[in-house]
Amino acid sequence: MSAEATAFGDGPLSRAVALVHTLVTVEALLLAAASPALAGLFLLGPGPSNLPLAAVAALPLGPALSAALYALHHRDRDLTDLRPARAYARGWRLNALPVLRLWTPLLAWLTVIAFTLTHFSASGLPGWWAALLAAIGVGSLLWGAHALVLTSLFTFRARDTARLAAYFLLRHGRATLAAASLLVLAAGLTALLTEALPALLAAPLLLSLLYGSRRVIAETQEDFTA
Repeated sequence: MSAEATAFGDGPLSRAVALVHTLVTVEALLLAAASPALAGLFLLGPGPSNLPLAAVAALPLGPALSAALYALHHRDRDLTDLRPARAYARGWRLNALPVLRLWTPLLAWLTVIAFTLTHFSASGLPGWWAALLAAIGVGSLLWGAHALVLTSLFTFRARDTARLAAYFLLRHGRATLAAASLLVLAAGLTALLTEALPALLAAPLLLSLLYGSRRVIAETQEDFTA
């Protein structure tokens, strides 16, 4: 056998198996951590009057998603040394409180926008206000995607993370467009098939978010960390 032969666990097939194992494990842990939120959202239903309660029910989603991003970013590509569950638990422990400091006001703000839009006919405002509010809501979601990635992978004060997320919103347009495409995909899956499908595909979607945010992550490491 050649001295340059690939060691066990280093070949492309092994890396593919390692990735699948990590995705399945992270997906299972994410669903377990987010189960209170998913159960609450399922029981509440889509009625506009339930929006405030839905926002409260969705609070556990922030730490669950953040821990998944952490585990996927720190995944080991060696089939012989996989510990995605340990990485997920560490990500949840490190990021639960920091992410809630941004996730909570984001949910509150989106709830105000959604409640206003669902009751817009009673507001007496001109029609262009609805388009403006919808655009602000989409922008807030994209800001939240950047903030979630930054909070999951770096240790900044909440206000600094908020500023960086706003800065990267326009600084890296491709990363923002990548996040927007994932939001459109998730919304399309929900509307056309079932609201459960984005939850079942959360790990691949989050891995795609990490890939689309690689320039944001690299610039943060180079310019904003010691």
